[in-house]
Amino acid sequence: MAKQKTAYVCNECGADYRKWQGQCTECGAWNSLSEVRLGSSSSSNRDSRGGYAGLEPTKAQLLNEISLEDLPRFSAGTNEFDRVLGGGFVPGSVVLIGGNPGAGKSTLLLQTLCFLAAQMKALYVTGEESLQQVAMRAKRLGLPTDSLYLLSETNVEAIVAAAEKHQPKVLVVDSIQVVHLSDIQSAPGSVSQVRECAAFLTRFAKTTGTVLILVGHVTKDGSLAGPKVLEHMIDCSTLLDGDQDNRFRILRSHKNRFGAVNELGVFAMTEQGLREVSNPSAIFLSRNEERAAGSVVMVVWEGTRPLLVEIQALVDDSHLGNPRRVAVGLEQNRLAMLLAVLHRHGGLHLGDQDVFVNVVGGVKVSETSSDLALLLAVVSSFRDQTLSQDLIAFGEVGLSGEIRPVPNGQERVREAFKHGFKRAIVPAANCPKTGIDGIELVPVKRLSDAIEALWG
Repeated sequence: MAKQKTAYVCNECGADYRKWQGQCTECGAWNSLSEVRLGSSSSSNRDSRGGYAGLEPTKAQLLNEISLEDLPRFSAGTNEFDRVLGGGFVPGSVVLIGGNPGAGKSTLLLQTLCFLAAQMKALYVTGEESLQQVAMRAKRLGLPTDSLYLLSETNVEAIVAAAEKHQPKVLVVDSIQVVHLSDIQSAPGSVSQVRECAAFLTRFAKTTGTVLILVGHVTKDGSLAGPKVLEHMIDCSTLLDGDQDNRFRILRSHKNRFGAVNELGVFAMTEQGLREVSNPSAIFLSRNEERAAGSVVMVVWEGTRPLLVEIQALVDDSHLGNPRRVAVGLEQNRLAMLLAVLHRHGGLHLGDQDVFVNVVGGVKVSETSSDLALLLAVVSSFRDQTLSQDLIAFGEVGLSGEIRPVPNGQERVREAFKHGFKRAIVPAANCPKTGIDGIELVPVKRLSDAIEALWG
């Protein structure tokens, strides 16, 4: 009998080692290695030339012989979900949806499958809830329940056997952390179980052309739980954000082989489930009628569309030896860097001031186009002077105080004009020569020019 081989895999990055060690040398994480059993390989299957006997070689194709026909997508039932997926579901694709408990993952998928079940066969597999619980949720949401098949199972072999019997076009497994394979001794949710179960289900989806949707848990820092190799297996990785005290949910794609990355979809949690928000900018721009200092609207680019978001800043005298720098929805280190640029090239000394910055609506902004709006909001709060309600700003700020252009500048300005904004402070390189009717463009090259144009 062949000896059972084992390896040790890092839970954080997926690196594997032949023996256990305290720290992963790839990502630097401590105590992150877990034992994984490997299949035994016997040398008796090898032939005289070193190959494996009985295995037919796979035929390779020339690149120009491969068909370039568009993959036949089908809609998920909501435009926002389709946008995040890149236009809809692709047959044979594997989609992973993660999120905090109570974010609405199961609700979103149950709504989607009830919609798809009226057009094609769909199977919803739940390993965390009973069939009665899922049925009660569907009844509460008022969903059609006459075409959707339900299965309560945690064994992957039984799930695939049921899928082969029903032959669904869409298969949901809720969740990947609770299912298991019989021949793996570790507990469900372990590195080996999650990796092998995902590989088993992915192989079935690819060979049958079934759309596979996996539900994943997240860790306390907001990242997907399980081995990092799970994100490499799938085709699309999405994350559903939203606090339980906030009625809005944001679905964002972090990886998509069939569409744009960092695409964003906005949903509202109602008594009838999740409802798509067709105009997210209108929600994030729900500003008070009373004007206040430290508030500026910026235009960020999310995936394939512009999004208008309000950014607020509060500058106050610090009573501590080390003034606080707090950023919600923005990168903390970038805030400290931009405040240093503001001191050097804007003439504002904030070394004895606490600075708090917040992106309204719970949106997380990662692109550098928010630099200029952030600094203008800080200047407004520091001087306690309100800005015009019809003013927007965007642009990247360099370390030497220059205002750098950002992609899709004209599309951002046109989106702001649609929402009634009349004045825009933009990088000079993003300002078109002919201008845009209905909105005043203020091109700036330096940070000092932008500050002077605030109340101009």
